[in-house]
Amino acid sequence: MKVLIFGNGYVGKRCQAAWPDAVLSDVRVTSKEEALEEIRRQQPDVVLNAAGVKGKPNVDWCDSHPFETMRGNVLMPLLLADACADAGVYLLHIGSGCIFYGEAPHPDKAWREDDFGNPSPVYSRNKWAADLVLSTLPNVGIARIRMPIDSIPGPGNYITKVAHYPKLMEIENSVTILDDLPAVLHALLERRATGIFHATNPGTVKLQDLIALYEELVDPTHTCEWIREEDLVPMGLAKKPRSNNVLASERLAALGIAMRPVHEALRDTMEKYARAKRQAAASAS
Repeated sequence: MKVLIFGNGYVGKRCQAAWPDAVLSDVRVTSKEEALEEIRRQQPDVVLNAAGVKGKPNVDWCDSHPFETMRGNVLMPLLLADACADAGVYLLHIGSGCIFYGEAPHPDKAWREDDFGNPSPVYSRNKWAADLVLSTLPNVGIARIRMPIDSIPGPGNYITKVAHYPKLMEIENSVTILDDLPAVLHALLERRATGIFHATNPGTVKLQDLIALYEELVDPTHTCEWIREEDLVPMGLAKKPRSNNVLASERLAALGIAMRPVHEALRDTMEKYARAKRQAAASAS
């Protein structure tokens, strides 16, 4: 199965490395015609959209750049979906679980795939807007990920991010272990699965537990100050509250697609992360 990937960022590059027949496009889609030309040139069986705008140094950038955010996170996916429809090719779009804030209105407090989002920041509103439209289209699937945790150190890795923050919130979330993600996305592509899927590992992670594991396996000298979630904005550490939530992955399970339990996957990932850091340090010395 030949997969054409749009978006040469974090997720796109990981998927290309995992899939022998994948092509990572260098086209930055600004029109339906550009996307359709690339699809016809590459002749893929399916398309993965891993492109998007998150902003730097964090998603607060999106609040002051609403048009750039809209073009990258709403307009581009819709143009690509339109082109895929003309070409008769299935599209899988990478969405975000950051469209949900707080507890879900269910007994277990976990958000389902068909629940309506409640976002406030520009980034989350744009991701939700794309989901609302794409989920109405035939031959389109959406895989939502959350707080990507990777065994490879890098600026987009949630481990790397939180390890450098002097202040951290006492929060609990669903997360996506990136070592598990390519297999899940490939299974959805093979099935041409339509609708919305939560691509998160079963279980939740408390940030305190992640940092404890980091201090055990990576850096025993690490220190930070713990703050309450409600203190983030008043302390000037963010412009708007962050999305913290638990996602249920019922639709993945219904297809027989499984991800490792999160605590098993997290320890394995942190061990690999620690080895990669030691190897990098040895190479640099």
